[in-house]
Amino acid sequence: MQQNVLKDLVLVGGGHSHAIALRMFGMKSLPGVRLTLITPASDTPYSGMLPGHIAGLYSYDECHINLSRLADFAHAPLYIDRAIGLDLEKHQVICANRPPVHFDILSIDIGSTPATISVPGAAEYAIPAKPVAKLLDCWYKLLQSFHENPQQQLKIVIVGGGAGGVELALSMQAHLQKILIVNQQPVQNLEIHLFNRHQEILPHYHFSVQRQVKQVLTNRGIKLHLGEFVSQITQINEELLAVKCESGLVVECHKVFWVTQASAPDWLRTTELATDEQGFILVNDTLQSQTHPQVFAAGDIATMVNHPRPKAGVFAVRQGKPLFDNLQRMILGKPLKPYIPQQQYLSLIGTGDKRAIATKGAFTLPPHRLIWCWKDWIDRRFMQRLSV
Repeated sequence: MQQNVLKDLVLVGGGHSHAIALRMFGMKSLPGVRLTLITPASDTPYSGMLPGHIAGLYSYDECHINLSRLADFAHAPLYIDRAIGLDLEKHQVICANRPPVHFDILSIDIGSTPATISVPGAAEYAIPAKPVAKLLDCWYKLLQSFHENPQQQLKIVIVGGGAGGVELALSMQAHLQKILIVNQQPVQNLEIHLFNRHQEILPHYHFSVQRQVKQVLTNRGIKLHLGEFVSQITQINEELLAVKCESGLVVECHKVFWVTQASAPDWLRTTELATDEQGFILVNDTLQSQTHPQVFAAGDIATMVNHPRPKAGVFAVRQGKPLFDNLQRMILGKPLKPYIPQQQYLSLIGTGDKRAIATKGAFTLPPHRLIWCWKDWIDRRFMQRLSV
C-alpha cells in the first residue's frame, strides 16, 4: 500500500484566517501532513471585541482567541516566536529565537502595524494600536493610574480617524468617564482629541455613516481636528507631550495613541515575495503569492490583486474557509478554487456605551442598543465557534 509523502504545512501568525483554518484542520485533518503554527503569543485578540474590552464591556479572555487550544485541537506543534525572514530557496521560515522551520507549503497571516516611522517623535512617544498586547499593557497602566488619581486632569490624543481610531476614542472615553462618575469627579477632567489628516472622519466610508459618527463624537465632547496632519510629537516634561501639526496647531496631552494607515513589517520586503507599495503580500484569487505559489497569505498582510479591499477584520474572517480549502487542495494535488470577497460589507461600529452604528454601502442606522445586542451576538457566536 502506497504511503502518503510527509508534507510540512507551516502557518506563520495567529490572525483570524489562521484561527479558523486551525479549527477546520482539527475537524478534518489530512494523513501525512505535519501542521505547525508559529506565532508570538499563545492567544490573539479578536478585533470585533477589542474596543468593547477597552470600554470595560468584555474581559480579556472573552475577546482573545486561545491559539494554544486551537493548535492542540489541530494536532499542530506551537512555536511561540516571531518570524523575521524567509529563505524561499531552502523553504525555511527564519525565526527570532529558534532554528529555521522547514515548510513545503507556507501560509502567512500576521496582520499589520500602524505606520509611524515618517513622523518624528511618534516611535518614541506614541503608543501604536498594534501590537495589541503592547496597547493593552499601556491601557491597563493608564486605567490603574486614573483609578488612583481620578481628580487629576487627563488629556488623550488619538491620531487616525478611521474606524479603529473612532472606536478607540469612544471606548476609552466611556470607560474613563465611568471611573470619574464612580469617584464623583467632573467628567470635564477627561479630554480626548481625535486627529485625522482627511477633511472627513472615516474617509473610506459613505457620507451617511460619516455624518452619524461625527455627530456621536461631537455630542460626546470628543474634540475633532479634521484636515490636520500631525508632523511631530515632542516631550514637554515627564508628564506632558506636545502634538504638533503642519498647520501650526499644537495640543498638549498626557498620552498619544497611534491608529493610522496600516503597514507591513519590514522583513517582508527582504524576501522575494511580490508586495505592494505598503509591503503587503500580493496574492491572486486563490490566496497564493503572485510569485511563489507554495506561499499563501490572508488577512491584513495580504492584498488581493484582482479584488483590493480595506484592511478590515471582516475580510480576514471570510478568508478563513477558502484558505483552508485551498491549502488542503494543494496538499492533495487538486485544482485550487478562486475566492472573490464581497464588495459591500456590513460594518458595526461600537460607540463604547452598549450602542452601535450599522452601515452597509449607502445604508446607515444610527447608534442603538439593539444594534449593539446584534453585534454582541455575532461576536460571541464567532468566539464560541473557536472555543474548541
